[in-house]
Formats: sequence, C-alpha cells, structure tokens
Amino acid sequence: MKLSARDSARYFAKPDPDRTGLLIYGPDAMRTALKRQEVIAALIGPEGEEEMRLTRIPGTELRKDPARLNDAIKEVSFFPGPRVAFVEDATDVAASAILSALEDWAPGDAQIIVTAGQLKASSKIRKAFETHPNAYAVGIYNDPPSREEIEAELKRSGLNNIDHDAMTDLTNLSRELDPGDFRQTLEKLSLYKLNDDLPVTSQDVIDCAPVSTEAALDDILNIVAEGRPQEIGPVLRKLEAQGVNPVALIISATRHFRALYTAASDPGGAAAGIARMRPPIFGPRRDRMLRQASNWGPAKLEQALTGLTDTDLQLRSAGQRAPEMALVERLFLRLAMLARR
Repeated sequence: MKLSARDSARYFAKPDPDRTGLLIYGPDAMRTALKRQEVIAALIGPEGEEEMRLTRIPGTELRKDPARLNDAIKEVSFFPGPRVAFVEDATDVAASAILSALEDWAPGDAQIIVTAGQLKASSKIRKAFETHPNAYAVGIYNDPPSREEIEAELKRSGLNNIDHDAMTDLTNLSRELDPGDFRQTLEKLSLYKLNDDLPVTSQDVIDCAPVSTEAALDDILNIVAEGRPQEIGPVLRKLEAQGVNPVALIISATRHFRALYTAASDPGGAAAGIARMRPPIFGPRRDRMLRQASNWGPAKLEQALTGLTDTDLQLRSAGQRAPEMALVERLFLRLAMLARR
C-alpha cells in the first residue's frame, strides 16, 4: 500500500509492529536514511541492535545470496521483542529476493525494512510493496518539511517550549538546510537549552544556527552597506587571493543592494519588505539587512544601484584597460562614504 507524505510522518514516529514491511525510497540518501533510522528505532527500541534484533543486509549481497533475507526474517533472537531485517540501498537486482521474502513472511517474523534510491513506477520492488495488503511504500522527496515534521523533530530533540518568532525562524532554517544539518542544529539547540526552563527564543536559534559558508563575501557586502571604508581594502585583498573575481563581486553587491532597495521601498516599511522576500532571509542576516535598508533609504539605494550598473558595464567592456579590482574597490569606497551621509 502507498503511504502518503502527510501520513508518513505519523507512521515513522509510531509504526505498526504487525506490518510485513516498509519500503522507503527517494533521490536524497540522507532523507531516506533519517526516516529509516527513525522507524527502526521506533520498532525495536534503543536496545534493539545490541540485543541482536536488527539484521542489516546490503542490497548488493542479495544477488549473491538470495536466501539471506528469508533466513533473516525467520531467525529467532535470544532476546524478546520485535525484530527487523533491514535491506539497504536496494535495486531491482535484489527484487527476486525481496519479493520472495514478502511472500514467505508470516506473523511473528521480523519486519522487512527496505531503503532505495529513486524508483520508477515500474520498479518491481516498488510495485511489490505498493500492492502488498500488509506492507507500505513511501517516497521521500526534496520538498520542504511540513510543520508536523518540524514539530516531530523538535519533540524528538526535547524542545517543547518554543516562542512564536523562534518557531518561524526554525521553519525557515529547515528549508535552508539539508535534513541532517537541521537535525544536528536541533540537537545543538537542545543541549544549549539543557536545564533551562525558559522558552526557546529567536536569539537561541541564531546562536545555534550554522554559520554561512559565504561569510567572506557577506563580510565585504556588509562593510560597504554599513559605511566602513577603512575595512574595504584588506577584505578585498583576501577575496582576491581566494580567487573571487571582480565581476562576481559586482553581481553579489548588486543583488544585495537590490534586496535593500526592495525592502526600503515597501509601502509597509522595511521590515515588511524583508519579511516578503523569497527565499526568506533568516536570523542575524535579516536583522542586519533591516538596519541597512532603514539607514540607506530608497533615494541613496537608487544611486548605489546606478553606480553598480555602470561599473558592471565598464568591467564587461572590451576596451576596458584599468585594473578591474581597482575599479571595484573605488566603487565600494564611494558607496561606503555614501552610506555615511
């Protein structure tokens, strides 16, 4: 039977121990792995693997030893409790062994959990689980997590007292990070709030969120937008040494100042303009851009965008002879001085 995306979150948290099995498939190996870990832990408990109630079988091995899965579901553990036979990274090469195990399964046998990559609708494994009366198949795709999934992750991490703004920030963060990084962030946040009875705040989320990998590029844009001309030269030298080219700097600066202009020109004010941006701007970057947009105002930002466009055209001109990084530095200095007015 097919398990819908809406129902799958609840099922992963509380799976039916009397089911024959579950197929989890999708293009993102990390997402399928996290769901598999969750459902197996819910089935056999935290001590299940130590009590040898979990059998792991790489999908590639079933081609050499097709009977291995059948043997695994029939084995009896020394310890009481539910058992799982887990087939990892299955492909249709292993289809005959998996289909045989589904057919031979009887109540009391280990539940069959199978993970796979992207499977076509014609896949033998997918068809077998989707048409089986006592098994489930669920596709995991790269869609943003639902609020229910986020709340389940928060609960799993022991985070139950969260204020409204922090929940909004976590929702935005879940869409920016891959699932593994998001779960690590929640674990870090739970440790950060250990023995703290106060609600999780937006500042707590900011303190635990991963640092942007483009911090150096963000640095130069903030230096210019915040009117700190004395810092421009040293940072530009570092970026140049790292291989960042002048055109890329102008493109990034234009994107940044265009976003500031959009926010500053919003009829509802800069805060409303920032809130409407897509993809959403998160955490300290949001607060910083709000201050910058409010400080510049639409008129000065129009001047900045004109200067950026003129320099971009100059850099791309076939007759350009001046050193390109020098042109960028001169423009950035002018913009930084403009920000101070």
